[in-house]
Amino acid sequence: MGVTAGESSAQEAMLDVRVWHGAEHGEFRHYQVPRRDSQTVLDVVTYIQRHLDPALSYRFACRVGMCGSCAMTVNGVARWTCRSHVDQVTADGRLEIAPLAHLPVVRDLVTDMRPFFDKWARAKGRFQGATTRSDPVARVPPDTPERRAVDAAIECIGCGVCYAACDVVGWRPEYLGPAALNRAWTLVNDVRDVSRLERLRAVAAEGGCLSCHSHTSCSERCPKKIAPTAGISGLKRACARAALGGEL
Repeated sequence: MGVTAGESSAQEAMLDVRVWHGAEHGEFRHYQVPRRDSQTVLDVVTYIQRHLDPALSYRFACRVGMCGSCAMTVNGVARWTCRSHVDQVTADGRLEIAPLAHLPVVRDLVTDMRPFFDKWARAKGRFQGATTRSDPVARVPPDTPERRAVDAAIECIGCGVCYAACDVVGWRPEYLGPAALNRAWTLVNDVRDVSRLERLRAVAAEGGCLSCHSHTSCSERCPKKIAPTAGISGLKRACARAALGGEL
């Protein structure tokens, strides 16, 4: 006996999805989304926006794990939604999708990233060289200790997952956070940069690297497999040496 189209649709596997709506004082709304093979969390959000709730706001760009703009909180864990497959993150066929933690919510799943990048500026996260465009391009040998110390750290794309996963950011909003300190660590080890001491003073100040409790949540959650905790520990050692040398 054949199965009608209506019966087939009725038997289709569904996901029970809760999605945050509103700003800081919003609420979760429930949706039923068809289950698909190789379905990502971003696919789920896109389906809701295109078929169930056109007003749903969220952010994405590349869809292949290069830009990090689709980062959200999925079942309580910060992650890239474009690289998170539903089969890997669902709990009994249920999904809860919320904006990243520790950042102001603009609307629904969109957060304001300005506080995140403001802390990069506080950590002196901008390269400051001594040469001009007229000078030869500086070469940094890849096998030097300084360069090898930041091989992984330079891959950060500023997605904010580590920041949302950091317990200390939640407790102390003034804490610079793992991404800003990871950026400072890369520049402290850049032999071309001329602002090393100024940067160490910035990260040694209140809310800097000494505030890190080394919980390693940032390292565990980083989609790029970076270990900001290791870089922050390096900054602590660099600050200690500078202090002992009378520079701080």
